[in-house]
Amino acid sequence: MKTAAIIVAAGRGIRAGGELPKQFQPLRGRIVLEHSIAAFSLHPQVDRIILVINPDDRDLLPALPDVELVDGGATRDASVQAGLNAAKGADLVLIHDAARPLVSQRIITDVLDALKTHAGAAPALPVTDALWRGKDGQVQAPHPREGLFRAQTPQGFHLNRILAAHAAHNGGALDDVEVALTAGLDVAIVTGDAANMKITMPGDFTRAEQMMEQDMDIRLGNGYDVHRFCDGDHVVLCGVKLPHSHGLDGHSDADVGMHAVTDAIYGALAMGDIGQHFPPSDPQWKGAASFIFLEHAVKMVGDHGFTISNVDCTLVCEMPKIGPHAVAMRREMARIMGMDTGRVSVKATTSEQLGFTGRKEGIAALATVTLVKI
Repeated sequence: MKTAAIIVAAGRGIRAGGELPKQFQPLRGRIVLEHSIAAFSLHPQVDRIILVINPDDRDLLPALPDVELVDGGATRDASVQAGLNAAKGADLVLIHDAARPLVSQRIITDVLDALKTHAGAAPALPVTDALWRGKDGQVQAPHPREGLFRAQTPQGFHLNRILAAHAAHNGGALDDVEVALTAGLDVAIVTGDAANMKITMPGDFTRAEQMMEQDMDIRLGNGYDVHRFCDGDHVVLCGVKLPHSHGLDGHSDADVGMHAVTDAIYGALAMGDIGQHFPPSDPQWKGAASFIFLEHAVKMVGDHGFTISNVDCTLVCEMPKIGPHAVAMRREMARIMGMDTGRVSVKATTSEQLGFTGRKEGIAALATVTLVKI
């Protein structure tokens, strides 16, 4: 089953204040919608991410690798339908408000699990406060709270069924569950999360930051690797092939920089090193491209509920010259890890002709990686 996440970000969010729509305002080093996108991009069951935006807001977007952009409409209904039409080819869709940046991996998983037996599913929290009916600033009567829930997103559906439901709806629905119910679809309730709040008013930004601080889990990992020179006519460093008078000796392609970064990720997760996940005694890894190891480590980051905040790799060698290729290396590493290039550093130094690197016997690499719990 293929799953597409549709993140709706075409609204104006006037009540939240600020010069920009709320989904483009900063929240802990990123704009709000980046946090929402990150949650879905790291989930192993989400295959595509579709971002529905106001066409006038395209210039406000940062680089978003692997995110499909779709222009929204004048209403939320129209924007969702634009996202649904773009999702054709998927089996399941998760429709999420961009202004809910703290959605958890658990909620996404629970919604998808519920879709195995229902046409739709959505997270919600039972109402626990006393409820009143009021008029002109005065309480008129109490209202029973039994059976009442506070709706959240993502709201998940089988694509063909929610497409048909939207096509038949007159418009003006508060959310997609209302559209589904009007069409007679059954919608399961999964347990929501108080942290999965929707930013609506100015004070909600502070509340969101406080919740993120309470859940803050930052991990640092260090990696180190070294390979000796051998016969050859090129080396591969951080995914880039450089012509050289020698090659690097190793069981795989001996990409010392990528190996150091991969080990740093495993270290931050406390999950061992490359040798434990890809034993050099296993012949299937003979001559393997090192991006296989790095992609595996990056997937583990998402599986454990983290995102990579930044990567810093230092190559230690007298030759070849790294400077002319550093930008290409950063781009290739960022592409493999699904990160913005501005969060990936590749630099070089010499060892002042000391030690094995100083004697031009090989290349060493050191790397540091920061992981942040999402």
